Amino acid sequence: MKLIHAIPALPVRDTTASVGFYCEQFGFTVRHQEPGFAIVARDEVEIHLWQASDETWRGRSGEPVVSGAESFIAGTASCRVHVAGIDTLYAELMPRGVVHPNGALAVKPWRSREFAVIDRDNNLITFFEPAA
Repeated sequence: MKLIHAIPALPVRDTTASVGFYCEQFGFTVRHQEPGFAIVARDEVEIHLWQASDETWRGRSGEPVVSGAESFIAGTASCRVHVAGIDTLYAELMPRGVVHPNGALAVKPWRSREFAVIDRDNNLITFFEPAA
């Protein structure tokens, strides 16, 4: 037995707007879209976007938050994407203003070269390549 592949699912406030952002800023294409859920892909990477837009939690007193799609969840996730050719991807994304202010391309102590971007909801995506 071995694990083969993982697909991140990121909470966003508006799936339609997020799909546009992922396509325009990160070069993804739409694989599937329906109200409240979308799948975007680029090369072999697939990211699921699910809508966290429930506002009914506001103003509750004493009742637990229960829907699992509360708006405050949007932007709280992160994922790492293994790439080949990180310099090329960095050069592509840097001018678009999506590289995290603290996420410039660098070699990390755990022997990877990586940089981080944020989506329109502030979910963090780190692109990495093993360092030589």
